[in-house]
Amino acid sequence: MLECVPHTASSTRDPVPQPSRGSLLARSVGRIALGAFLGYAGLGHLTFARESFQGQVPGWIPLDKDFVVLASGFVEVALGAALIFAYKWKVAVGWVVAAFFVAVFPGNISQLVTQNDSFGLDTDLKRWLRLPFQPVLIIWALWSTGAWRAWRAQKG
Repeated sequence: MLECVPHTASSTRDPVPQPSRGSLLARSVGRIALGAFLGYAGLGHLTFARESFQGQVPGWIPLDKDFVVLASGFVEVALGAALIFAYKWKVAVGWVVAAFFVAVFPGNISQLVTQNDSFGLDTDLKRWLRLPFQPVLIIWALWSTGAWRAWRAQKG
């Protein structure tokens, strides 16, 4: 059941519906799952998949590829932990995670353009099919943390 927050008389918009308990549970599960995914990917950057991740660093980045992979790995572990444990700041964390996914998207495009075969993406079709998953991750971050809902409510 949706509960509504009363709106002011000057507002021409409908009241902002509050998420139901089921929706809050789904968002929490989604947030924790995304945090675990980011933490695992970050550990991969730091250890077992380090070389594969180097293949995704665009050549135009003026930094050592290993440094970029290690730095992004630490960031992913930190963001994953924040998604799981920083509940009070989940909206802000959601925006930061979404921005991170936007920031690393050029690596996916670079992998397609340079035809790099890392991560088993050994055909252009596989590399093309991977690209739409980045917007899904962005939406997942904004939905599961309530960041998009908070932004919409603030604008209303």
